[in-house]
Amino acid sequence: MENVRRSRKARKQNEAKITAMFLIGALLLVFGVIGIILLSGNSQASSEFENTPAEVSYPAPEINLVDLEGNSVSLEDYLGKTVMVNNWATWCPPCKAEMPDLDRYYQTHKDEDFILIGIEAGDTEANVSSFVQSYGINFPIWLDAKQEAVQAFRNNGLPNSYIIDTSGTIRIVWNGAVTLKQLEKYVTPLLED
Repeated sequence: MENVRRSRKARKQNEAKITAMFLIGALLLVFGVIGIILLSGNSQASSEFENTPAEVSYPAPEINLVDLEGNSVSLEDYLGKTVMVNNWATWCPPCKAEMPDLDRYYQTHKDEDFILIGIEAGDTEANVSSFVQSYGINFPIWLDAKQEAVQAFRNNGLPNSYIIDTSGTIRIVWNGAVTLKQLEKYVTPLLED
């Protein structure tokens, strides 16, 4: 009789443990699903938060390079315009991701004394030309085989972007890919000044 009672008690304890483990597992599953929903629903907001530009005020560096047509080019050639310099590379996934938005922004604002200059950090002219054609890029591309622009801006992370006002002063700095929405929010007001 004692053995039967112990057996029933042990069975009840096992059932209670199984039920508790089932409930814990179900709760973990529910919390996991909620977490996935929250993260996927806010991925755009979190990426924009991470890429909020820094507002700064210091002179743009002197940069003298060559464009895809072999012409000598310099940032000084664009004094009097609002300039966006985008340092990028053909192998860089975030750089590739931002290219359509950069080109769209350039096409929309190029008649407003705005120029976007893409400075490719280190690839060959042939590879850069192929990339530009495949992505349908319409803004000027400069070649930077020795990564002089990356060194001049003191920023090795790619992509990075700088907004230079009409006087040659850097006003906005981005690290990482930018979106069309961010460009409209932060750069367009400078064009309207």
